[in-house]
Amino acid sequence: MAEKLRIYGGTHLHGVVTVNGGKNAALAIIPAVLLAGEPCTIENLPNVNDINALEDILQSLGAIVSRTENSMTIDPRRINSTVVSEAFASRLRASYYFVGAMLGVYGKADVALPGGCAIGARPIDQHIKGFEALGATVSTDDGHIVADANGGLVGSEIYLDMPSVGATINIMLAAASAKGNTTIVNVAKEPHIVDLANFLNAMGGWVKGAGTDTIRIRGGRPMHGCTYAIIPDQIETGTLMIAAAATRGDVLIRGALPTHMEALTAKLLEMGAKVDEGIGEDSIRVRAEGVLRHVNIKTQPYPGFPTDLQQPMSALLSTAKGTSVINETLFENRHRHLDELRKMGGISSVEDNRRIATIEGVPALHGASVTATDLRAGAALVIAGLMADGITDIYDIKYIDRGYEHLEQKLCALGAIIERMSADE
Repeated sequence: MAEKLRIYGGTHLHGVVTVNGGKNAALAIIPAVLLAGEPCTIENLPNVNDINALEDILQSLGAIVSRTENSMTIDPRRINSTVVSEAFASRLRASYYFVGAMLGVYGKADVALPGGCAIGARPIDQHIKGFEALGATVSTDDGHIVADANGGLVGSEIYLDMPSVGATINIMLAAASAKGNTTIVNVAKEPHIVDLANFLNAMGGWVKGAGTDTIRIRGGRPMHGCTYAIIPDQIETGTLMIAAAATRGDVLIRGALPTHMEALTAKLLEMGAKVDEGIGEDSIRVRAEGVLRHVNIKTQPYPGFPTDLQQPMSALLSTAKGTSVINETLFENRHRHLDELRKMGGISSVEDNRRIATIEGVPALHGASVTATDLRAGAALVIAGLMADGITDIYDIKYIDRGYEHLEQKLCALGAIIERMSADE
């Protein structure tokens, strides 16, 4: 049944909230369990639809999976297939991580091209470049990524033309099983890549340099099962930080890692919000009052400003004093939600091949019926609804459920008034 969120705007968020485990880290670590050849338990998992999709893929391959709300035990010993069909792969982008994992363990993989949010082109050429450098043959015929390494993978030196998060993860998964040493240069540095490296090492792998420009892997080491807890979700943390500032609230966010949030913190401080990181090693307090100032944002790979947070920030900037500019450098379709914000009274324009958005601050937004166009766009609309005068109905909240665990419940615990109901009501 299709559902919507109804938000009664105008409340100030106050209180304490705890962040869940990182979705993006989980999406890389769960396929990596195949490398162990033994059961692994992954803890601090977010209970979101993307994780449900990975569970279904694992079971379709023959793995035995047991699940609680925030943990998953995976036994890969009964896997009897290396094919991920379109029905499963189309549900999320991260389905392509099974290529790297299965290629290393089983010497072959056949995975339908992945789905996910339509935020722009996300080519897989760097993934293929890495697999081929390790000795695999790869084709993308008939909408599938078909990879074969009959002779076994062999370590190599690989230079990425751009620091692709997906390619970095996929090559790490394959290289962990390759014979010999692999060096990957110009890699992505995101926190969930460091988390994947830590997990590979916990299983007996040897990965060094994650979080820097160069990752070194000694492949072919025997792997074993383990229990591992996922890092906090960087993007959920940021979404809650922005929501606190947008509602002129006072929120203490626990279970967060302040060092992962430095780019966002800098922008909130520039706008006039208060951000305190000294309360504890795993907490951040965000406060704001009055009119906030405009800022300019340019998305960059970590540690720059995250592309996944520019959409939520656009809602906050809609009522900031002055004109803000957001330069989206990674995805060309990431400003589509601004059409929905305009229904709420936002003033914006997009130019330069849909990359640069100019947002003119208005005194207030008003409630309206809007539709989420992707995961982080949905989060932006939730924040806009919290800020707005009146009632906002958000449709297609399936996107929000892909990446946020019970977001409306967390916000309601902070004083928001949000109802989940049938889209027909």
